[in-house]
Amino acid sequence: MLIGIGNFGIFIELVAAVIASIYFYKYKKTFLKFFCFLLWYTVINDISGVLIREYVSRHNAIIYNIYYCIIFTYLFLLYRHYIKNIKHKKLLLLFMFFYYIILIINGFFENYMIEFQSLPYIAAATFIVISISIYFVEILNTEKVLYVKKNLLFWISVGLLLYYIGNIPFRILRNYYEYLTDATILVLLNIILAVIMNICFIIGFIWSDRKQLY
Repeated sequence: MLIGIGNFGIFIELVAAVIASIYFYKYKKTFLKFFCFLLWYTVINDISGVLIREYVSRHNAIIYNIYYCIIFTYLFLLYRHYIKNIKHKKLLLLFMFFYYIILIINGFFENYMIEFQSLPYIAAATFIVISISIYFVEILNTEKVLYVKKNLLFWISVGLLLYYIGNIPFRILRNYYEYLTDATILVLLNIILAVIMNICFIIGFIWSDRKQLY
């Protein structure tokens, strides 16, 4: 069952990437244009992860460790780009800096090649949640709130926020799978969160207004 749901999750990722490509003209002149490439990267990375685990080695952590480093770096830069408050921009730079420091230090305790970098992921995901919250507070205090439903970044932020808020506890518990009698519910929840996130992306690409300022 989990394999089937997992494959469905990858299918939804693929759909999101295709929709992002179809509506690329809406945001191709904004910083969000790189988000489309990251969605395709996500699809390729997840398919590669499955193939490596099934046919090469059960250790596929390295491609995910690289993936998360790229994804988190882009998200920090994305929100720093659109957040206007100078102090908040500096805060996001600090978040990114601390993430890199934690990532480097954690390498002495977890092997990048065969182990998922849990602590850096949890730290970065927490920083991203804070960054999204700052972004939401800013748009609530501007005229952008009147057009928020037509704003692509808003829908991307909703999807990311829902995913990471639910995913952080999952990542904390992930290291203890071997001590759990059944981790099925946790894995299922994580897949469902990923599906919801990509559905938010799809809504944003379709519903967003090309003239909407980001």
